[in-house]
Amino acid sequence: MSTPDDALLTRAAACLDGGGTLLLPTDTVLGLAARADRPAAVARIFALKDRPAEKNLPVMVADAAQLTAIGALVDDTVARLIASPFCPGPLTIALALDPARAPDWLAGRDELAFRIPDDALLLALIARTGPLTVTSANRSGQPTPAGTEGALAQLTGAPDMVIAGRARGTTPSTLVNCRHSPARIERQGALSPADLAPYMGGVA
Repeated sequence: MSTPDDALLTRAAACLDGGGTLLLPTDTVLGLAARADRPAAVARIFALKDRPAEKNLPVMVADAAQLTAIGALVDDTVARLIASPFCPGPLTIALALDPARAPDWLAGRDELAFRIPDDALLLALIARTGPLTVTSANRSGQPTPAGTEGALAQLTGAPDMVIAGRARGTTPSTLVNCRHSPARIERQGALSPADLAPYMGGVA
């Protein structure tokens, strides 16, 4: 991974810390990001995407320590997937939460979908800001554009900051729900069942 530009990183972190929304390329598709603990910013992402409010957004963390700090329950399957070659990478994992340890912004939630991105800028941002809500930069129900200009044309408005560019991929992450036994692939994306089977003990 390349080293992120310090000035860009500082501006992006300031935007997010101030409750702003950020459009940026990721290691999968283009993303819309906000600090997970800024409710108004997260609500702005829903509005930009015209996304139904009942559809929870995934979270990005920098490492497993950040994950357990927000009350995530890391069982053996989750631990194997985190230790796999696909994390950091295009793997999103849904797991259970301990409500006694979860922060206020996860109040009422018993499940969280998270990803550790394989992207130097995103990892550095998350290390500074804490967990980020990051979702694909498309209008709900529409394909995600490859470049920022296409995303801006599709969204309902403009994010507070734009890091122009193209995503490194065109396929979203694969989503594995580890609350099922056995774990179940609920969205097949960049990773196939065959890719993940050695780390899941079988795929449902």
